[in-house]
Amino acid sequence: MSTTDFQTAREALGARLRELRVEAGLDGKDLAARLGWQTSKVSRLQNGQQTPTRDDLTAWATALERPDVEAELHGLLSGLGMKERNRSWRRQLAGGHRGRQEIGVKLTGSTTRIRGLETSRIPGLIQTPEYARVVLDGLAEFRGIEPTTEAAVEARMRRQDALYDPEKTFHFVLCEAALYHRPCPTDVMAEQLDRLYNLVGQARIELGIIPFGAQLRRSPAHGFWIYDRRLVIVEMISEELWLTGEDDVTLYERAWEWLSESAEYGTIARRLIGRARASLVGLT
Repeated sequence: MSTTDFQTAREALGARLRELRVEAGLDGKDLAARLGWQTSKVSRLQNGQQTPTRDDLTAWATALERPDVEAELHGLLSGLGMKERNRSWRRQLAGGHRGRQEIGVKLTGSTTRIRGLETSRIPGLIQTPEYARVVLDGLAEFRGIEPTTEAAVEARMRRQDALYDPEKTFHFVLCEAALYHRPCPTDVMAEQLDRLYNLVGQARIELGIIPFGAQLRRSPAHGFWIYDRRLVIVEMISEELWLTGEDDVTLYERAWEWLSESAEYGTIARRLIGRARASLVGLT
């Protein structure tokens, strides 16, 4: 993990600590007194200026009488130490999806150009709340983890605020299958496709669709996300890959270029989305 992304993850952990304190109705001084710490330590941890220990996080949860969040906090801390490429979902999601979503909020906030490819589902950055809710519920059930769905959906929607930041640009490419694969009820999918249709042509947001019959220079083996030129994230079934090496980033950029050149944009993209939307008519 780069220094920037380490700090991003540490700030996400600090933000979660602050939120828990506020929910408990305590100010920093009161919490410090309960913990037997200096107030400055509470401040540093909340502001992402100091890395907590596991014992610090256990003490924080205990002082707030929230033993239910201890695993979540430990999972966020484990993420800070993941310098390796392979980042286990089991460790990252120890306390549910919320913590990983908060890291996504910070990561998106520190990036000016995001490129994303998805092969079979709608990207989180442009999901509707209901679509996101169904997807996160399903993932929690699949992984057998705590379904912190409402908090995770709230964080995912907050992350989408970045779409309206004039300093940022986004380029999404979806395989046409993502318009038809339904992890959700028909009405939820219809609303999601309506949102995609309306995103086509928006300022600073490019949305391309690779049609079923497109000729490809390289097939899309899996989805991936490129953050500026510093980080590529690949979501696998059991883990995420966080790739920061120059060779890895360059290779994924080449894959991105080859795939995005097969995508359709503008009027044709709208037509493809509209066709998928029309296919839902009459389904229950």
